[in-house]
Amino acid sequence: MNPQAKLIFSMSLLLGTAITISSNHWIMAWTGLEINTLAALPLISKSHHPRAIEASTKYFLIQATASTLLLFSSMINAWFTGQWDITQLTHPLSCMLLTTAISMKLGLVPFHFWFPEVLQGSSLMTSLLLATVMKFPPTILLFLTSPSLNPTLLSMMAVASAALGGWMGLNQTQIRKIMAFSSISHLGWMTIILIYSPKLTLITFYLYSLTTAAIFLALNTTNTLKLSTLMAAWSKTPSLTATLMLTLLSLAGLPPLTGFLPKWLIIEELAKQELTTTATVIALLSLLGLFFYLRLAYCATITLPPNPANHMKQWHSKKSVNTLTSALIMLSIMLLPMSPTILTIP
Repeated sequence: MNPQAKLIFSMSLLLGTAITISSNHWIMAWTGLEINTLAALPLISKSHHPRAIEASTKYFLIQATASTLLLFSSMINAWFTGQWDITQLTHPLSCMLLTTAISMKLGLVPFHFWFPEVLQGSSLMTSLLLATVMKFPPTILLFLTSPSLNPTLLSMMAVASAALGGWMGLNQTQIRKIMAFSSISHLGWMTIILIYSPKLTLITFYLYSLTTAAIFLALNTTNTLKLSTLMAAWSKTPSLTATLMLTLLSLAGLPPLTGFLPKWLIIEELAKQELTTTATVIALLSLLGLFFYLRLAYCATITLPPNPANHMKQWHSKKSVNTLTSALIMLSIMLLPMSPTILTIP
């Protein structure tokens, strides 16, 4: 892709995100989401591969449907209450339609079907954008409207997302699909706490984005797309592969790594709200995710690649690990001792 075109699309992504997260009016929020969608489409389809074209078509159809529902929801609310303010969403039908629209944009169960396919058809860096930056504006809209939403509906969708994200990731061999189901599972954790502690939803999203960015950048450095390629990655960049294992375990939520913090806080908050059963169920469902993260970590560091007599190993690649990747990996592993500081983030 032409560098100037890539710059324009990247700036459009930033503009769309900024418009949505800073707006009070539904029409402005909708405009920002539309700019985001239109900027992402060329980035998904830039390789001109049939899978990329298919992915961009699916992405366009889903996002257009979700945007239509969001606009319809805000118009119904304005019709009955005279309010276009995002925080004044009070009509029950509007709240239901908004939950559906945002769930489609995020990829929450039962509107998750498009997300693994779109990630599989995109490049690693575009997949990183779709899994982190593109989820930020819808998450902010959920945050702003959280007092009006139905807690039972959100809890059901959250538990279903955590279950399906863990279950469907078990038999995958394509790393982008595994990361897509990981994203669905983490969205379940963010959604379940939204009503009771919206700030905790944002902290979970920030830490999830940090860890996911570190993993995608590490995979991009070694050009790894499948588990079979990951098995041979240790011989190219041993230090990066070792830290990648720790980052994957952090995303799984194992202590004493950074990823343990949001899960610990969410379970604690659910227990305070006397939702012990919900906390127990979602904690047990995270074990499904832990299995495929351990599988990735095992492939990255412990499994030896096939070594027939006529095969030469690829020792230490010339591609160096950049500073950003190293910094993100360190943050995604070692932030747990800074928990009191992280909790002061607005």
